[in-house]
Amino acid sequence: MTGWTSTPITEHLLRGALDLERTAHGVLPHRLPARARRQVPDEQLAMAEAQPSGVRLVLRTRATAIELDVLRTKMAYAGAPPRPDGVYDLRVDGSLVARASASGGNVRTLDMATGSAVTQPGPVGTLRFTSLSAHVKDVEIWLPHNEITELVALRTDAPLEDAPAHGRTVWLHHGSSISHGSDAESPSTTWPALAACLGGVDLVNLGFGGSALLDPFTARAMRDTPADLISVKIGINLVNTDLMRLRAFGPAVHGFLDTIREGHPTTPLLVVSPILCPIHEHTPGPAAPDLSSLGAGRLTFLATGDPADRTRLTLDRIRDELSRITAARAPEDPHLHYLDGRELYGRADFAELPLPDQIHPDAATHRLIGERFADRAFGDGGPLCAKRD
Repeated sequence: MTGWTSTPITEHLLRGALDLERTAHGVLPHRLPARARRQVPDEQLAMAEAQPSGVRLVLRTRATAIELDVLRTKMAYAGAPPRPDGVYDLRVDGSLVARASASGGNVRTLDMATGSAVTQPGPVGTLRFTSLSAHVKDVEIWLPHNEITELVALRTDAPLEDAPAHGRTVWLHHGSSISHGSDAESPSTTWPALAACLGGVDLVNLGFGGSALLDPFTARAMRDTPADLISVKIGINLVNTDLMRLRAFGPAVHGFLDTIREGHPTTPLLVVSPILCPIHEHTPGPAAPDLSSLGAGRLTFLATGDPADRTRLTLDRIRDELSRITAARAPEDPHLHYLDGRELYGRADFAELPLPDQIHPDAATHRLIGERFADRAFGDGGPLCAKRD
């Protein structure tokens, strides 16, 4: 195109991804490295880690117009209303200035009743951001947190300059779909993205929908990822998948933390227990879709386990265990800290801002959690404050 500059999309333009896969169309950011992906046991995690939550293109340019060709894969649920299109946030010199969504792309439809899925292929789409100021500026394009996104081509109406130096404190976070950003308004307004902005840190988000399951390959990925601050949010997926019993939980947490410490022996490390989720506070999983709500055009969840079975994990048991484990490790690990997730979202908050599907927070609650995490973790005297720029 006359007057436009095409720039190859390479690792140095991306932040928040641990790997970049070459595809037939372009490049696909991943949030787990190739070695870990070869050990992924299920499609849920394979999908979640390829959804680029927290991943953004970072450019320095005088361009007044930017075009990005992408091939998205959007999720849909059989019998439920169509999900909103994924959002791309354009931030200039730290401020949100525009949003856009891609057209075309693939649609992967999941039947929650049977677990089956089918993908309908679609074409590459183009995003356009125009009417930008002509001064030299730092530009971030945050990719949709809930759509697999292959990056095909990048064009600007002025050349890119050297990318901004990566000099800020890096915060590495792992958690569930809530950390992934489920039901957030946009990729830069998930609670971890909001907390990172308020805390002045650079986010690497390993929040994986349905898949914060103490997997050893995730711990090894965290061990091997450079980071100045680390947090792990543990609990809800272990309950709603009914993955393990109480006997296995403690050793699994110790092993996960031990592996992280192999690569980050003195890095501030914050263990966060689950936010309030009333259906699972005292009732084990597995969680199941409420088929009656699907019939009404909504997706909500039920807890189906037996509350009388003391071997099963519930959120209150997980909080007790995490508090005990971190306290037991503290004498040998003074940089390990614990935060009760109900400080981020508790009983009073549920009364004012209920969880729409009984598990996931809405956009307003993401903001609340992000603000509280920034205050309690990155604020003065917080466990992740010491090494912050």
